[in-house]
Amino acid sequence: MKGIEAAAFRRGVDPERLMESAGSAIARAILDFFPTPALATALCGKGNNAGDVLVAARRLAGLGWEIEIDLAFPESELSPLPAKKLAELRSVQKSKVENRKSKILLDGLLGIGAQGAPREPVAAAIRSLNEQRSCHGAFVVAADIPSGLDADTGQPGAPCVTADLTVTIGHAKTGLLADAATNFVGRLALAPLDELTAGAGDPAELITPEWLRPLLSPRSFDSHKGMWGRIGIIAGSRGTLGAARLCAEAALRSGGGLITLYALPDTYELLAATAPPEVMVKPVASYVEALSDRLDAIGIGPGLGLAQDLAVREIVARFPGPMVVDADALNLLSRHSGAWDQPAGPRLITPHPGEMERLFPAGSKLARRAAAEQYAALHPVTVLLKGARTVIAQAGAATAFNTTGNPGMGSGGMGDVLTGVCAALLAQRHSPRDAAMLGAWICGRAAERYVFGPGGSPESLVAGEIIRHLGGTLRELRG
Repeated sequence: MKGIEAAAFRRGVDPERLMESAGSAIARAILDFFPTPALATALCGKGNNAGDVLVAARRLAGLGWEIEIDLAFPESELSPLPAKKLAELRSVQKSKVENRKSKILLDGLLGIGAQGAPREPVAAAIRSLNEQRSCHGAFVVAADIPSGLDADTGQPGAPCVTADLTVTIGHAKTGLLADAATNFVGRLALAPLDELTAGAGDPAELITPEWLRPLLSPRSFDSHKGMWGRIGIIAGSRGTLGAARLCAEAALRSGGGLITLYALPDTYELLAATAPPEVMVKPVASYVEALSDRLDAIGIGPGLGLAQDLAVREIVARFPGPMVVDADALNLLSRHSGAWDQPAGPRLITPHPGEMERLFPAGSKLARRAAAEQYAALHPVTVLLKGARTVIAQAGAATAFNTTGNPGMGSGGMGDVLTGVCAALLAQRHSPRDAAMLGAWICGRAAERYVFGPGGSPESLVAGEIIRHLGGTLRELRG
């Protein structure tokens, strides 16, 4: 990043213009979560990272936000450009707020140039910031990188800011994507700047709205259901029929044209009575019968149980179209070393960490990224490894990291919804990698829309709320 910035300056990019662009991008990211003006505190060191935060605060102040300024050093020690931005902020700042706790804390203490563990007085400022987050409910936004985090390795210093949202500028720093960094980075947002167009060394891609938007072209006015895919859902067993219903309804709400939920004799009556009326529930003696139907994509595995070993293997091997393979289907396939030998069509697998370990025991000691990449290199599948920072790996393609979501998604049924969404996207002729990127981002953003909406919280988030917020999320992505 230092080299990319230096090259930009050699091309004539003005450092102040770059700071204005970065700060404006940080403000826009904050407004994605808090569209209503609130009280924010800008915590500043003395370098350009502080300048970025001061620009963001000025932008927010112009929209009616109340801003407080907390300098870790005497004002006389500020670098010239941040000092200028501080004066500009003060020119629009409202009168000082008394006896109120900030809702938003902007971390502009340290940038990527910092080396080693934070020293005083910055260390004290970090401890105070973290205390306000843990004890007073403040939402922490880190500018570019959480102060105290190593930008190369992702190892946190002592202390290190624990951010709820990190808005990284230009490109993702490698350290932000490290497993050790996840709890300190929080939700990761990328602010791509025109001034920083040179390629970074790491080919990994962050999934962003700008990247995804071209994949969602407007539907033609003469559309009909046959154009948007016939999707088969093979899921659910006695005791876990909710997984089948969530999966099927998610496919419906993600644009699938015709959804068929296959049901064995012991579950047909229950599924037929409880499935959404738009879903066709088809009784079958064996799930293999689905291979005789005209389907554009299949989602298989959620809540399926472990009694369908032969059927799962046959369907995964023989279905000529694209397929999402999840949950119990993955657990069954993990028992067979040749499960992915020459499948008849593209396969997207969506394991959580436990399922991934069963599929790939050799990867249990690897970082998440390495495990996903190695498994994708060994097998003809696209891997969507679920978790706090979802990883998408495919042989011959750059690894992608999802940027949306929140801790509220750690509850039952979330994977069932993702399977249905991805199956619908596959049926709409998206490639497995594009379907995985879209599906992960859309589900994560739907979770955010609920949690940050009226009455929402991470504790109250359930999988059904993801489905209910899919429509608004798709509209937002297109916009």
